Amino acid sequence: MRIVDAVDIAGSVALAAILGLVIGAVVAGTACWALVSRPSEGEQAVQTAESSLPEGLDRILEVLPGAAFVVAHDNEVVRASRDAAPLGIAAGARLQLSEVLALVTAVRRDGETREQDLVLRRPPLGAGQLEARVRVAALSPLLALVTVEDLSESRRLDAVRRDFVANVSHELKTPVGALSLLAEAVQSASDDPDAVQRFAARMQVESQRLSNLVNDLVDLSRLQSDDPLKSVEHVEVDHVVSEAVDATKLLASAREIDVVVGDRSGAVVRGDESQLVTALRNLIMNAIVYSPAGTRVAVAARTCDGLVEISVTDQGIGIPADEQSRIFERFYRVDPARSRITGGTGLGLAIVKHVCANHGGECTVWSVEGEGSTFTLRLPLAPTPEGDLEP
Repeated sequence: MRIVDAVDIAGSVALAAILGLVIGAVVAGTACWALVSRPSEGEQAVQTAESSLPEGLDRILEVLPGAAFVVAHDNEVVRASRDAAPLGIAAGARLQLSEVLALVTAVRRDGETREQDLVLRRPPLGAGQLEARVRVAALSPLLALVTVEDLSESRRLDAVRRDFVANVSHELKTPVGALSLLAEAVQSASDDPDAVQRFAARMQVESQRLSNLVNDLVDLSRLQSDDPLKSVEHVEVDHVVSEAVDATKLLASAREIDVVVGDRSGAVVRGDESQLVTALRNLIMNAIVYSPAGTRVAVAARTCDGLVEISVTDQGIGIPADEQSRIFERFYRVDPARSRITGGTGLGLAIVKHVCANHGGECTVWSVEGEGSTFTLRLPLAPTPEGDLEP
């Protein structure tokens, strides 16, 4: 059984227990739970519905997961939790969600508790949609308890996982397939030394690409399972900058890019030094490979309002405005053809994003096509023993 399934089951069991307590309270306070005729007068019906509410219902509604509310026989909401407000559901209003009304009507008819996954319209215009699990239980002949659990985020995460597996499979097939074909070419050209040399050189390129991809996947997996703040250490930002710049010197020299480092900041953060060096190195490498020869890449760090900001600025090709919101996604490439030429895996910025999140920070981007880009790591400064922030 998957962990996600276990959590869903545990949640359902807990909710069932709470529903049992609520229904039990009503049964204890009412004569019996057979169907009865509805009052003929609207006011009398409301008073009867109010009087049959179990004691402590408001407190119970607030601890139920998601939105929770109680509906009277005339579809008026007599009680609602705070989380019901975003759905346009409030006490004193009438329930307008037709899908939920259908479930409530069915429960009222036979008293059987029902659960169903629905796609609900978001009021008032109904333009947005919400994937939700709706549960309805009868509290009395006049009242029904409704809970609405938002499934949108879990469904989104499931889709991300599926896309990630599909993308990994695709990305691995490319260099592996290339290596297989090149090996066959070397074998068939065994009597042509020049061809063998050419194919062997290409095999080295593809094997390096495969190695880079595997290393990035391992790094990303480790980042998602490791919390650097659990084994925290004080890290000097200037040392992180120095290590990251040193790791990119050969690449910068080969591409005729001048990497310039600003003044020392003296800033100290808490976290994992190797992760921070990896994140900054990825930003500097990106700046180098997407910049024309003869330009500069500037790396600077400064403190501001309890944060340290480490910026990497290039004079490269820039990023289109409509692409900037997606560049931190796994395997997302603005220009796939250029990424193949530069050997990029499409995971570098995803790693940067996770490193920042693990350290309680963020990574922002400013870019203009044809003018260049600036990526900025924003991390909280480490507090001093006296409680002040470094430096």
